[in-house]
Amino acid sequence: MGSMDHFSVGWLTPVLSYAMACVGAALGLRCTLRALSATGASRRNWLLTAAAAIGSGIWTMHFVAMFGFAVDGTELRYDVPLTVLSLLVAIAVVGLGVFVVGHGRHRGRSLLLGGLTTGLGVAAMHYLGMAAVRIHGELHYRFGTVALSVLIAVGAATAALWAAVTIRNVYAAAAASLVMGIAVSCMHYTGMAAVHVHMEPARTGLGGATAMQFIFPLAVGLGSFLFLTAAFVALSPTAQERAAYREAGQLAVEELAVDELGRAA
Repeated sequence: MGSMDHFSVGWLTPVLSYAMACVGAALGLRCTLRALSATGASRRNWLLTAAAAIGSGIWTMHFVAMFGFAVDGTELRYDVPLTVLSLLVAIAVVGLGVFVVGHGRHRGRSLLLGGLTTGLGVAAMHYLGMAAVRIHGELHYRFGTVALSVLIAVGAATAALWAAVTIRNVYAAAAASLVMGIAVSCMHYTGMAAVHVHMEPARTGLGGATAMQFIFPLAVGLGSFLFLTAAFVALSPTAQERAAYREAGQLAVEELAVDELGRAA
């Protein structure tokens, strides 16, 4: 059995991956909240943005945490198509979950169904990402620990969706995103605790890409997306602000009409 180290570069990867999970959760919460106060195409677009933010944030958390994963006696590589597929699965299934919540008529039922769907999607992303790992050996899993990680994922997703539709205060939403970051990180490291490795003699070279080869597209691609999404959310007026703008515009029109009547008299 191969000796594994989940913190091969110290606390850098856990802290950085936790930060990425918090960013994705915070953006997702804000976008979902905006969606619930919108209608039509605007609601759909906000929900799509929420799915992309949460999905990419969780996937980035997973991959950054994997920078600290090492196995004695073998290098690690990643199957590129499977790694990209894990990102797409995360966004697609999280999207399904937030759409269930965003368009569901019964709040409680929608939260349970959306949380279950989203949690299973997060777990599928994690284990699909692990299936992309290439080593001189085989990865095996302890069923009980895997089941626990899936339960944590479902619980975390349900709590995130509940927070998205319940919390209106910005500070409370920020606190909820910090809690969600902890929950997602716990799911990841619980899933990693289920892993054990059976080493095999190195007969051929490993295919796939090294973790370092993912750094540039990860930093530039997803980093830019999360930054632009954060800017878009910050600059977009809320429903209350739009209502205030309309009210201010109506008052200005009424004052202008009164002035015109006064001049005519």
